[in-house]
Amino acid sequence: MTRTDHDTPATILLIDDHPLLRRGVAQLLELEEDLVLSGEAGEPEVGIRLANEFDPDMILLDLNMPGMDGIATLKALREQGYAGRIVMFTVSDHEEDVVAALRSGADGYLLKDMDPDEMVRQLRQAALGRMVISESLTALLAEALRSQRNQPAAPDIHSLTQREREILRELAAGLSNKLIARKLDITEGTVKVHVKHLLKKLNLRSRVEAAVWAVQEGVDK
Repeated sequence: MTRTDHDTPATILLIDDHPLLRRGVAQLLELEEDLVLSGEAGEPEVGIRLANEFDPDMILLDLNMPGMDGIATLKALREQGYAGRIVMFTVSDHEEDVVAALRSGADGYLLKDMDPDEMVRQLRQAALGRMVISESLTALLAEALRSQRNQPAAPDIHSLTQREREILRELAAGLSNKLIARKLDITEGTVKVHVKHLLKKLNLRSRVEAAVWAVQEGVDK
């Protein structure tokens, strides 16, 4: 779900088991007119219920929580039909955590030690339908993808059609399916089909992986 009415504030649900962190985020967002904390939960199960109740534009989701972890919560939210943005918000910069979250359908991955102003900027980008990832993690994710190049089915740009290459360039720019459809004057459903095909051809498992690979290969030029 990408917001189309930018005159109304983007609503955010925070799911994190640390009360002090939740309070800090709440105080930060109180200073912003275009970002509103519509709810918060210290337990994943409560967060899932609130997501169904409030249907926020975006969910900030902690990765490491007791009981149901962030990845399981992410999958549960998607299975229950939540179509908004889900951005992981965590202290973990481990490669396996980043890759697992993005492959599970997260729309971004932000570290909790980031500068508050930068966090607000990234949340605004996420609200507009763009994927967001902490800058320090971009190189890490690229290295994870680079390690696949020695495998028999390494990504090959020449396997893509012209339209798939166009969509890949827009993915690299961080655009959502809806924004890509609008820019290329095609339906969102058509974009989804092309994304599915290009991921399969490139042997990649998420749009974020495809975007990072495209940037590293210069496909976004």
